[in-house]
Amino acid sequence: QLQLVESGGGLVQPGGALTLSCVTSGFTLDYKIIGWFRQAPGKEREGVGCIVSADNSEYYADFAKGRFTISKDNAKSTVYLQMNSLQPEDTAVYYCAAETSGRPIAAFMDGTSDYWGQGTQVSVSS
Repeated sequence: QLQLVESGGGLVQPGGALTLSCVTSGFTLDYKIIGWFRQAPGKEREGVGCIVSADNSEYYADFAKGRFTISKDNAKSTVYLQMNSLQPEDTAVYYCAAETSGRPIAAFMDGTSDYWGQGTQVSVSS
């Protein structure tokens, strides 16, 4: 079993930066893919990006490329989402998720995952 707890959300002005954390617990080495999703008000949940455990390869949604970076600190059992150049459209609840079943990356990015955190609110506004 994996448990995921997000933190680091808050209010930031356009152009600002924010880093979210996802602390994992349980059997933390069991996940195959771990990454981030977001859901804005009135919109469907969408994948932000992920890291594949087997080779540490990274995948990002188009909106995240060049602005968002996922990293992990194995010693702290924590995955991070660094967000730069934030804009109002980035306002959403951000979730971390972990896949343990060996599903394809595409399925993970579509929201098919095994474990989810409760989310942390990110608000971008002047």
